[in-house]
Amino acid sequence: MRLSTPADFTVQHAWDRWFFPLAIVVIWVVILMGFVPQIIHRIARGAPNYPLIIYLHAAAFVGWLVLLSVQETFIRLRRYDIHRRVGAFGALLAVVMLVLGPWAAIVAEQVHFGTPKSDPSFLSIEFSEMIVFILLVGSAIRLRRDAAAHKRLMLLAVLFLTTAGFGRWLADPLQTLLGDGFLPFLVEFYGGTTVLVLGLGAYDLVTRKRLHPAYIAGATLGLSAQVLASWLYVNPEWKVIALKIIGH
Repeated sequence: MRLSTPADFTVQHAWDRWFFPLAIVVIWVVILMGFVPQIIHRIARGAPNYPLIIYLHAAAFVGWLVLLSVQETFIRLRRYDIHRRVGAFGALLAVVMLVLGPWAAIVAEQVHFGTPKSDPSFLSIEFSEMIVFILLVGSAIRLRRDAAAHKRLMLLAVLFLTTAGFGRWLADPLQTLLGDGFLPFLVEFYGGTTVLVLGLGAYDLVTRKRLHPAYIAGATLGLSAQVLASWLYVNPEWKVIALKIIGH
């Protein structure tokens, strides 16, 4: 499927100047709402420190959000030259995140094994997120000269990571309401992220009267991965595999 911008797709729209920065602000809010209360709670009760890899992963993730925000600022200032140079660092950081993400997930499960926080099956969520992330970022880099496709793929790559934030403040209340199982989990854990992803598509439908091919491909990839990850999560056979991955 061709991801490049078709001739009849409006590359620039007057609302873009506010929509894409606002989308980044929403991402920051979702992540901060998920992690800041947890961090404050850990400090307040004097919980032991995480292994170093967890902090490195967190630093890389925050660094990516900062990079996304800075890159959008360069675009607003029309400093495309700096945007391109900084983009090279972004490609390197994406590869680092691909390594740190699964590694941190495995170490976290090893640390929590045998405690109420132990949930080896959750590796399906974390592994699938990183696969989707690197595929979307890689596609965005390949299409870096196609501004409309590039920005949508980059935004989708980060939107599909917002599950880390939503899961910490939205999943539990929804689980109380909906219960357990494949479909409830899909809604509980991925519902917030799905709304944001569909919101990007709705924006293009309102402003362009059509969806961008890159959005269609990226959203299909990410949403399909969510379904697969949720199915694995509730699958007993996956739990056996996940336990072997963490060494049990």
